[in-house]
Amino acid sequence: MEYTIYLLLGGLISVLSGFFGVGGGFILTPILLLIGFSPLEAITTSLFFTVGTSISGITAHIRLKNILWKEGLIMGASGIVATQLARPLVYALEARGWDEVVIPFFYIILLLYFAIKMIRQGKKADDGNPAPTSFSITKLLAVGFVGGFVSATLGVGGGFIIVPLIITSLGFDPKKAVGTSLFAVLLIVSVGFISYAVNTEINYIIGLMLIAGTLVGSQFGARMTGYFENREMNAMLGLLYLATLAGALLKLFDLNKTGLLIIGIFIVYFFVKSLLKTRVMKKG
Repeated sequence: MEYTIYLLLGGLISVLSGFFGVGGGFILTPILLLIGFSPLEAITTSLFFTVGTSISGITAHIRLKNILWKEGLIMGASGIVATQLARPLVYALEARGWDEVVIPFFYIILLLYFAIKMIRQGKKADDGNPAPTSFSITKLLAVGFVGGFVSATLGVGGGFIIVPLIITSLGFDPKKAVGTSLFAVLLIVSVGFISYAVNTEINYIIGLMLIAGTLVGSQFGARMTGYFENREMNAMLGLLYLATLAGALLKLFDLNKTGLLIIGIFIVYFFVKSLLKTRVMKKG
């Protein structure tokens, strides 16, 4: 029964991963912390899971032609360098017993910032102008570095940082941002996971159950992007950040069940909205 729950959890998170291009780790990490995993176990398990969600999501976005390969490679290479700089910091925090406070606090600050950023973006009407076709290499390197550093520090794919940054600062079309982010995230988390797995023991059966749930979930999430307007995707991503932020905040006050409930409410809202959207589009 326990492994079945992780299988279903992996499937649900991978739908959100395929839709938002966030790798899934930034949703899974706070859930694992709320369940009772230690920060290092949660980080390593989430990175392992994100490798699976990224591969599954990428296959769908290749068919949709949503991946800008050169830009993704630039961000991924920069992110890999950042993971190697961040990892010693995490071990130092654990050695001093600060990881239980510092890592969730860092997580909360980032979630709050990007929740506000994406909700504001979602309120803007589409201007009808085509998205740019060339991007600043310096900015791509900077975004990749930030994504990689956060990935290794919090056990996330980095996509939840990369997607809003390349939309708001580089002008990426949201659908292209999702696909390109997943490619960059795959490069980043593969190296990050290997770096942690050498020194951290995790339950690989749980990890594999989580990944098994992604086989269908990411494909469904990627296809759902075709039913939503860009501003709707931005606004929903902001709401996802708020729900995850609430879970991280409540964890600090040992209100784990309430945190899980809030995240669960958002997941139900997302699926209901997606099903209604699909029905309307098919009728039209």
